[in-house]
Parts: sequence; C-alpha cells; structure tokens
Amino acid sequence: MNNENNFNFKKKLNENTRFDDILKYVDIEIRNILSKISSKHKKVIEEIRLRVNQPLMLSLNGLDYFIDNFSQLYTNPKTDFYIVEKKFIDKTFQLCCNHSIYAYEEDIKRGFITLKGGHRIGIVGSAIHGNKGIETIKDITSLNLRISKEIIGTSDKILPYVIKNEDTIYHTLIVSPPQCGKTTLLRDLIRNISNGTKLKDFKGLKVGVLDERLEISGMYNGIPQMNLGIRTDVLTSCPKYEGIMLLIRSMSPQVIATDELGGKNDIVAIHEALKAGIKLIATVHGENLNDIMRKPYLDEIMKENIFEKIIILDNSNGIGTIKDVINCDKKLYRKKENYNAYNKNSRQPDGSYIL
Repeated sequence: MNNENNFNFKKKLNENTRFDDILKYVDIEIRNILSKISSKHKKVIEEIRLRVNQPLMLSLNGLDYFIDNFSQLYTNPKTDFYIVEKKFIDKTFQLCCNHSIYAYEEDIKRGFITLKGGHRIGIVGSAIHGNKGIETIKDITSLNLRISKEIIGTSDKILPYVIKNEDTIYHTLIVSPPQCGKTTLLRDLIRNISNGTKLKDFKGLKVGVLDERLEISGMYNGIPQMNLGIRTDVLTSCPKYEGIMLLIRSMSPQVIATDELGGKNDIVAIHEALKAGIKLIATVHGENLNDIMRKPYLDEIMKENIFEKIIILDNSNGIGTIKDVINCDKKLYRKKENYNAYNKNSRQPDGSYIL
C-alpha cells in the first residue's frame, strides 16, 4: 500500500492539549522539565517513562528519546540526562490515584490506571499475591504514562474493504505489532460502523465493544472518553467469553468489536458470536499471517476461514502504516504453506490482495 494509507498521526485533534492534560498527573519537578519541550515534539509524544534512578524517557513516533535538564531530546545516551528519583515516582503515583490508593486498588492490581481523557498509567513494582492472584502492587519502581490518541478519520481509507453493503460488514481482523496503531484504527472503525457513512449508503449498525483492558473506550468513571459512535455499547473489564455472552444477551449487537485475541477462551467466544449471526472485528498482535499462524489457538480460527478481510499494519512509513489489506480466499486456507508470502501478482483493482 502507498504512503496515502499512513494514518498520518500529525493530523490529530488537540495534540498539545492532550499532552498538557497528562502533565497534571506528573510530579511538579518533572512537569517543569516536560512542559518546556517544543510544541512539535509534544504533538507526537506517545509515552512518558519514569524508572527509578534511570533517565527520563519519552517515546515519539516509535523511537526512544532521553531528555536533559534543559528539556532537549536526544536519542543517544549522555551523562547529563535528567534522572528520575524514587520520590518523583511516588509523587506521580499519588497524583494518578488522586491521593487515594485504596480507591484505585482494582485498577492497580491489573497494572494500570485509566485517567480522565482516556490516558493510561502502567504500573510495576512489588506484586502482592493472594489466593485470587495479584492483590496489589507496592514499592512502585516504574510508571508508563501513555497519552491517549483519538484520531478521527483514520479508518476512512479502509472502509471500502470492511463495508460489504448498506446493511452489513465483513468479518475483519487487524494484525499489527505493538505500537503500530491497531487500537487507534479499531476505535475509529467502530465509530464509522456505528454512525454509518455515505459509502455504499451504509446505514450504521449496533456495535457491542468488549473492552477488556479499557484501551478502546478509555473508560473513566463509567464514561467512554473516546468517540465510539451513536449505536455503540461498551462493556469493560470482562473476559472475552463472559463479555461476549453478556453483550449477546443484553444488547443484541449486530457487530462485536474487541482487542487483542490470543487465548483459548477468546476463540470459544468468537464461535458463540458467530452462532448468533454477529459480525466480528478484532485485533491480534503479529508481524504477518505466518506469525499469527504459529500462535496457539489463533491458527484454528485462521483455518476455519472466519475472517473475510485481514488488515496488516506496520510502521514502515510511520506509526499506523497500512501494509496490506487481504481478501481471504477460503480455498487457499486448507494448507498451512499457503500462509507464506503473498503472491504480489494477486493484487486486486481495489488495491487489496487475495491470499
């Protein structure tokens, strides 16, 4: 696919505002350093990493940068980087918990806190185990502040591949390595499918979103922080099998969307949705089809020809590059060797491939 299919992460809404919003949760000394970063960098910052007694680190466009005391960014190590002390991590953690760690216990034991605006704070330290697994995390050693990215219109270019006709869509799987934009694409795809679009006179469908990790919706105090459309119902913090069954019973969705398939129960949940005649949109971690075919359980759904369209992302032309859109020819799914590199001569007039 050409460069036109890049998500173009520079076309964001309120980029600086999102960065400034998350600074209120950071210790004041670190906040002062980060606030002086140039506007052009603020627009593309994805993560702020705080590690005890290590340099303050930022992620921009998929690359790691270190920051000095003058708010200058460098990709190579220097002796005068700004070092994060334990007290700064503790203060930041308190701010993220609104000075009430007890109130955030359920979030903390999952390893993250979702903030207003959909931002997410990853947490690691000393895990305390009980009979039911991790009960809490204490002595925090690292925090990962992930800045929420809502980019309206990122799915527009793939809609012609996903929408089947005015009444329905294709079962669609998004394949992507980490931090290549799959959740951003999924989120905007849900919005378009829920609202409807002039493309093919598509009227819009009821979408049930199973947001197990609160990443799709950015749920905060029961309110989705992301625009998921007017016909969308969101269920958070629920395993996929139980969640899909709940959505089917309670909300009668026409489409179910979920993130990061992987476990055996995820595959069982997919089959339950299919029995109910529901269309599926999902994501999975992977570099390509060969990669996901090597993963336990995922190869099963690939061999069953469940997904009709497969969208593969990478960062070859920046985060969110659409590498391929594949039309799945069911006849070729019978042999595993057919998952090798696509035949480039099979490119279709619409720019997609037949596998």
